[in-house]
Parts: sequence; C-alpha cells; structure tokens
Amino acid sequence: MGTVDRLLAEHVSFRLTCTDRIGVAGYIPNLMHEGGLVASLLHRASLVGTRNIPSPALLGHNHDRLVRDLDRFVADGDLPVVRFRRGDSKEGTARPYQLAAAAQDEPGVVLVGKAQERMDVWRGWVDKASPLSFRTHPHFSFSRQSALPDHWYFYLWDREWGPALIKLSPYAPYGLWVMANGHEWAKRQLAAADIGFAELDNGLWKVEDPVAAQKVCARLGSGHVRALIDHWLPVLPSPLTPADRRAGYHWALSVRQLEIADTAVFDRPAAGRAWFEAAIRDHVDLGRPDKVRVVFDRQLKLRGKNQTPGPFSTQVITPGTRARIEVRYKTSGAKAYLKEGKALRVETTINNPEHFDLRKTLNAENWRALRRTGKQVNDRFLAALGEGSPGLPDVAALQAIVLPTVHDGQRAPGLRFGEPRVMALLASVASFEHVTRGLTNRALRRQMTDLYDPSYNNRQATYDLRRLRLKGLIERVPGSHTYRVTERGRAIATFLTRLASRVVVPVLTQLDVLPRPTSSTPTALITAWRAYDAELRKITKEFAAAA
Repeated sequence: MGTVDRLLAEHVSFRLTCTDRIGVAGYIPNLMHEGGLVASLLHRASLVGTRNIPSPALLGHNHDRLVRDLDRFVADGDLPVVRFRRGDSKEGTARPYQLAAAAQDEPGVVLVGKAQERMDVWRGWVDKASPLSFRTHPHFSFSRQSALPDHWYFYLWDREWGPALIKLSPYAPYGLWVMANGHEWAKRQLAAADIGFAELDNGLWKVEDPVAAQKVCARLGSGHVRALIDHWLPVLPSPLTPADRRAGYHWALSVRQLEIADTAVFDRPAAGRAWFEAAIRDHVDLGRPDKVRVVFDRQLKLRGKNQTPGPFSTQVITPGTRARIEVRYKTSGAKAYLKEGKALRVETTINNPEHFDLRKTLNAENWRALRRTGKQVNDRFLAALGEGSPGLPDVAALQAIVLPTVHDGQRAPGLRFGEPRVMALLASVASFEHVTRGLTNRALRRQMTDLYDPSYNNRQATYDLRRLRLKGLIERVPGSHTYRVTERGRAIATFLTRLASRVVVPVLTQLDVLPRPTSSTPTALITAWRAYDAELRKITKEFAAAA
C-alpha cells in the first residue's frame, strides 16, 4: 500500500521504539506446591515452639501479622487509603497523587488502595480419612481454593521510574505484582541527561536528540526492573519474616506482561488521520485484521428512561471516535492506533511468554528475547499494513504464481487465479492472524475451514503449505513447523485478493445485471457492454452464414 509508505516516509518527524508497560509477578517458590507449603508451616511451627504439626492456623497467624504491619505502615506514613470499587479507574485515581509527588520531587508511596480480587489461596483442613493412629496427631491436607480477598495497592513515585505500582495479597501464597513503564523510565533518563523533550501521554512527542533517546530506550533491561523491585520491596511490609529469609525463603520474579511500542510522530495531525483513513479503508473490506475497534466518547444506554436517542450508525473515522486495528494471539496481541491524534502507535503486548516459546524468568537473556520478539511482531504488523511492501507484481511474477513451475527439482503446482480453494488460500496468506505467531498447519486449517470448506483437512493443508513455500510466498522458520509470510508473498497475496474482491466480483456482478440495467449501473459500462454484445452477435451471425 503506497499510501502507508509515503505517509510514514514523508510525514514522520520522529520515530522511537521503546518498552512500554512492564508487568512482573513475584512468587515464593516454596509455597507453590503442597509439599513446600507443609515444609514452611513446619518451619513456622518450630519458630513458635509448638509441636511438629503443620497446622493451617499458622497461615491465619501470618496473615493477621502481615495485615497489622500493613495497617501500621499506612498509619506511620499518614498515607491516603482508597477502597476501589468495580469499574473504578485505579490508575486515574492514583495519578494526581503521583504527579504531586513528582512536582515536589519526593519519591515514596503516595497512595494505598484496597480491592477485592479473586485468586486461589491455600486452605487446610483435618483429613478425617487418616488412620486412627493419627487422631492424637491430626493429619492435615491442603489445596488451592478460589477466594475473594483484599489486595493492597501501593502506588509509588520513583526518581528513576516515575509512577509505579506494587500489589500484594496477604493470603498465602502471597501473590505479588509489580507494574512500571519503560517510556516513563526513559523520560527520567533524558531529564537527568539534560536532553529536552515534549511528552505524549505514555510516550514521547518531540526530543532534542532523537538518536540519544533511542539509545536510552534500548538500554533499558531486566537489571533496571530488578533494581526497582529490590529498592521498594524492603520498604513495604512483607509476608516473609527475617527468620524466613534466613531459612532460604525468597521472592522469585517472572515477566508476565511486556509491551513493545513503535511510535511514529507525524509532522501534522492531518497526516496521521490520513494514514488511518487509508489503513482502515485498505484493510477492513478484506476482513484481514482480527478486529477494528471503535471506542465512542459517550456511554450508550439502550433501555430505560435515560435511553440514548437513536438511531445509531458507525463511521470508522470521525471526531469523537478512537479507531484501532487489532490482531490477537491467545492472550497476547498487537494493535495500531493514533496517539492523541499526533502519532501512530504500534504495540505488541506479550502477556504469556510461553505462547511464543519463550521463558518467563526475569533475567537479561529472557528480557532480550522478549524485546526482540515484540519488535519483530511490530515490524510484521506494519508490513501487513503496507510499510516497506514492494510495488505491484510484474507479469513474470504473476505467471510464476499462477502457472506450474519447478524449483530445485521440485514441481510446484500453479495457484490458479479464480479457483475457490486458491483464492481462500491467498486470503489466508494475507491475513493478519499470522502476524504474531506465524503460519502453521493448524492455523491454515482453521482459516480454510471458514473461507473455503469445513472439511478441509490436515493433508490438504500440508499440500498447500508446500506449494506456497515452493512459490516463495512463505518460508519455514528454521527448526520449527512454523512459516513466515515473505514480503513477496504478502504483496502477491494481497494484490490478488484485492483484485478478486474489489474488481472481478463487482464487475461480474454488474455485467450480470446489464440485461436488466438499473439507474445505479454506470452508463459508460452499459454502453460499452451493449457495443461489445452487438459486435459479438454480428460476428457470430457472419460466421454462421459462412458455414
């Protein structure tokens, strides 16, 4: 799509790739399984001088001790406390407190929130099925059961990170959650280096030294995140006592959310809206994105005396709407949208590294792998939207696709334009679904059963993947059964899919109704068709007479 290339090449004044949202889960490894929990209770029993019994009451004692410490921490710091209700904007509530701390350059906990949230907690009970010999020494069983306990939110202002959050549950296994933002970290580093910048909400709009800004963002690593956690965890009350730590109990950290953002700032807002209009127009009718979401600035009430007056219709690009192009993969996904009408933001959010065959543990190696994967998905997403795509395929390239060919001694059947199975296959190649994870036999079957035939099977998918690979439309990811769509493959698949859906089918439909023309049928087309039809009848008649 030349429009995307032109707008991004000619109207972008500043472009930056940076880690955005960061979510890290903390857990105590010993408490993640029943055996470890029993061992920890025996440890606590020895500390209080009781018999060697892993009583569930010890869980309650530690909970009560931790809640007392939390209440004392709030009282000693004279901290404001907010009880969050369902639907409350937690970040919106905390933001004024964090900004006030920033204005005074006073790092610390600025707000404490409480909210009931569902989680699995350890419960214990006397196992009445235990042998009689254990009646004087009760036998306990434990399991994780769903509950709705309070979670404590500690909103922070940190000199290195700006706004951050630590969330803690006082119930075993004591879930910990840490949230920070890479853009906010980058802003603090630029300010410390005396490099001027103008902010976007959760981003950067202008920077005096763009090269230095990109280097700052690239420098952010797992060590910086761990330093933030190591600084603030000792400040807050903990479920782990000093005796627990001496016995080897500790927090382990894993990455549960990482968002990689590519921000392209347009030189003027009109260019940004033009880009989105072109992107929406060029892709919605193909059905290639997983969804196009339109968020309205007003609440619609469909029933009752306060019903919003109708009727309703949807325009994708209008004032008062925020359009997004999204593609999902399991719990993760990528999206493109306009940031404050000034910048194109493309974000890949990885909510479960295992879905990308990556590891969760917070360390340098895993962090680099997650960043690299997020950047690759962003690049493929932009490529799917049209950035860097080659121009229209030439005649030779199209012939090589639609006619049988031989590659490295292997015969590749032609992909005949117009054949239903081939057109469904090309539409699958052009799909956004493969942007995040790639194309597999299973993913192709899922799409082809929708686009072509519900009975499409594994053998057919294997055959089609082979001919797509031999034609150069896809390439295998080394060491896997996953394929990536090539630039050439995406260009050809998109071109032929558009040609069929936007030209061939509409024109054939119009020609089909020309014997019964309506006022909506183009006059020029009617005239041309009647002239063609009259000439064809004349030739046919002359040929018949000659015979």
